[in-house]
Amino acid sequence: MTNVLTRRGFLTATAALAATTALPRIGRAQEASRQLSVATRTIEVKGKAASVYGIAGPGRRQGLILDPGERFKLILENTLDVETIVHWHGQIPPNVQDGVPDLPRPKLVSGETRDYDFEPLAGTHWMHSHVPTQEMNLLAAPLIVRSTEDVAEDRQEVVMFLHDFSFKDPQAILDEITQGAGHTDMDHGSSGATPQSSMQMDHGDMDMGQMTMSDMANMSTMAMDLNDFNFDAYLTNDRTLDDPEIIRVESGGRVKLRIINASSATTFWIDTGIEGRLVAVDGHRISPLNGNRFGLAMGQRLDIDLDLPSEMRAFPILALREGERERTGMILAPAGAVVSKISGMAETSSRAFDVDLSQEGRLRAIDALPDKEVTNSQMIMLDGSMSPYVWTIDGRGWGEHTPIVAKSGERVELMFHNMSMMGHPMHLHGHAFQVVGVNARRVSGAIRDTVYVPPMASVTIAMDAGEAARWMLHCHHMPHLSTGMMTEFRVQA
Repeated sequence: MTNVLTRRGFLTATAALAATTALPRIGRAQEASRQLSVATRTIEVKGKAASVYGIAGPGRRQGLILDPGERFKLILENTLDVETIVHWHGQIPPNVQDGVPDLPRPKLVSGETRDYDFEPLAGTHWMHSHVPTQEMNLLAAPLIVRSTEDVAEDRQEVVMFLHDFSFKDPQAILDEITQGAGHTDMDHGSSGATPQSSMQMDHGDMDMGQMTMSDMANMSTMAMDLNDFNFDAYLTNDRTLDDPEIIRVESGGRVKLRIINASSATTFWIDTGIEGRLVAVDGHRISPLNGNRFGLAMGQRLDIDLDLPSEMRAFPILALREGERERTGMILAPAGAVVSKISGMAETSSRAFDVDLSQEGRLRAIDALPDKEVTNSQMIMLDGSMSPYVWTIDGRGWGEHTPIVAKSGERVELMFHNMSMMGHPMHLHGHAFQVVGVNARRVSGAIRDTVYVPPMASVTIAMDAGEAARWMLHCHHMPHLSTGMMTEFRVQA
C-alpha cells in the first residue's frame, strides 16, 4: 500500500502523535488480530486520583482507529477481576459478536479472551460494556473507522469523548437515584436549576401536528425532568476544564471533530464558538447543517467540520450539560497561541435539548433508505416516572417484556411515543435505521442507531430487518436501562 503524505497530512500526523487523544491503529487487513484489553486504570479528576475501567489498545491508549478497508479483527481480553462484555456501538456485527450478556454469549470471565472478526461500518462509533454499572465507571472508548472520503478530505481529526463521572460507586449512584435521593438532595444553588432538575417545557416552536389547543395548554404547565443525578465532574477525554486537553492545530487549518457522548445519564450541547458544519450523525452522513451549537444525547455521535480562522488564538470546544451550568471541553490552539483559563461553570444554564425536535427535524440523510413498501408498522410506548423510579417499554420492564417481532428483509417502521417527562435516547442493536417522522410530520431524516425521543413527543424510524436473531432495543440512559427500559427486537427468518 502506498501512502501519499501531504503537508497538511504531515502536520496532522505530528499533532496526532503529540495529542493524548491520538488513537492506536490496528493492523492492516493482512496482519494478525490485534488485542484489546478491558482493564482498570487511574485518572486524575479535580486533583484527586480515581480508579476507573477502560478499553486499552496497542500502547495502552484508549480506543481504536481503523483505516479504510480494514476489518474489525481483534482479540478482546478481560483483565478485570469481574465478568464483563463489550458492545460495539454503531457497528452491525453478526449477532453472536454483538456483545450483550447471554444474548447469545455469556460475559467474559476474568482472564478470558474472545475473538471478533467482521466488516465494520465507517464512521464515528464507540465501544462500551453492556453492564450499566461498568459503563458508568468509564468502561468505554472511541471506535473510529475512517473512510476513503475521510482520507481524501485531508482534515485533522480530533476526538471528543464525553462522560459524566462520580467518585461514588456506580451501584451506590443507582441506589440513590432509584430510591429518590439522587434527584431530591441535589444542590442547585450553583446550577440555577429548579427542584428535581426539572424545567418548564418551551413549546414555542413545536410542530404539534394534530394536538388540540387544550392539549398544548396542559403540556405547557408540565415539568420536564432533565437530570436525575449531579455527577462530580463532566469529562472530555478523561479531563475537566480545570486541566483541559490542548490540541495543536494549524492556523487556518481544517478540523473534523468526532464527538461521542459516552455519558451514562447526561445530554450535552456542543458549542464550537465558530461556525461549523454538522456533516454526520451516529457515523452516517447528512446534508451539511451550518451552526455553532448542536446537541447530542447519550450514545449519539456528531461529526462537525471546522475551517479555523487564520488567527493566532485558541478555539475552545465546549460541551454544556443540558439544563445546567456545568460544562467540559477541549481547546484547539495553534502553536504559540495564548490559552486562557476557562471556568467549568457557564454564566447561565443551558436550555433543554430538542424538546420540539427542531434539530432532528432538520437532518437529512445523504444515503437514505431505498423506497420500499412498509409491511410491519408498530407503536412503541415509552413511559415511567421519577417516583417510584420505574421506566418501561410498552408498560413492561426487561424480563417481563413482549418482543417486537419482524421478518428478516421486511421494511419495518417503529413509532416511539414518549408518555413520560424525561427524554429517552433509544438505541437499536444490529441495525441502522432512518428517522422518517417527528411528531406528526414525515421527514427524510438522518440514518442513525440512537434516536432521542423528547417528553410527550413521538419519533418514527424505518429499517429493513436484518439477521434473524434477538437484538436489543433500549434506552441509553443507564439508570433507565438498569431499571428495565429494554426490550427485544426479534427478527425471524
